[in-house]
Amino acid sequence: MFPGPWLISEPVSRKSPQFQVPARPAAPTGLRRRGRRSRVGAGLAVLVTGLVLAGCNSPTFGASHGTDVQGQDIAKLYSGMFITGLIVAVIVWALIGWCVFAYRRKGRSIIPKQFQEHIPLEITYTVIPLVIVIVIFVFTVITENEVDAVTSHPAVTVDVTAYQWGWIFHYENSKGVTLQTQGAVRALPAKRGYTASVYPQLVIPEHQPTKIVLRSDDVVHEFYVHAFNFGRFAQPGVRNVFEFTPTKTGVYPGQCTEYCGLYHSEMLFSVRVVTPTQYHHWLSYQEHHLNQIPKHYPLTQL
Repeated sequence: MFPGPWLISEPVSRKSPQFQVPARPAAPTGLRRRGRRSRVGAGLAVLVTGLVLAGCNSPTFGASHGTDVQGQDIAKLYSGMFITGLIVAVIVWALIGWCVFAYRRKGRSIIPKQFQEHIPLEITYTVIPLVIVIVIFVFTVITENEVDAVTSHPAVTVDVTAYQWGWIFHYENSKGVTLQTQGAVRALPAKRGYTASVYPQLVIPEHQPTKIVLRSDDVVHEFYVHAFNFGRFAQPGVRNVFEFTPTKTGVYPGQCTEYCGLYHSEMLFSVRVVTPTQYHHWLSYQEHHLNQIPKHYPLTQL
């Protein structure tokens, strides 16, 4: 029987015609230069556009700088993780670009040498990501512990109750000071802004810890203050306890960021940080006006 072609064991050289790739016609030098410049320009345009669209406002990258101690810790962790991600991304992009341009086909070429393993390289690209993940994990645990820590004797304790669709702020150790969303909310008041008198305002002292005891009366809500880089769920039957230590006076917007029904967008509030002396004046004012409709404390009386 005549043996088939698959039985032929004659070695074939890599320089044989079947291993060679047909060459393309060479382009004029000027066209090659213009083509190279256009590719580089397109790559830079893509990189810049990506950074702009990502809101790359270093060093916070879209987060707040933090107007309280806990928020500043969160901002540091977030910035560190973002910068680490950018460094890894730049290295990966550089290696991809190097492979694309350094090993592109130039005229006639043959299939490159093939290999199945490179132990030092494999160890490198395994160990480096592992070390990065371990470092991020350690700093995340440290930051979470600092953010979730609650002092045993806070300066102020506020019970915050979320409901459809508003907030109730009750100050413990006061003479019944309670602020809440006024009346049944509708879609129109939100256009007045989060400082409108229909929305409650949480007043807390600067440089002193304020303990928040958060709960919900009906569905799941979320207590969120962007300036503090903080959000926490308000869940029925669950008491979530956390703490703020403001470092800067001012008025900051707050809202519910967990969809909770028809008027979810109306669950607005504000946080006013004042000096300790101004806080005691505000608390005294509220205690002497308990029978009046709660409104924002006049700025002129702080």
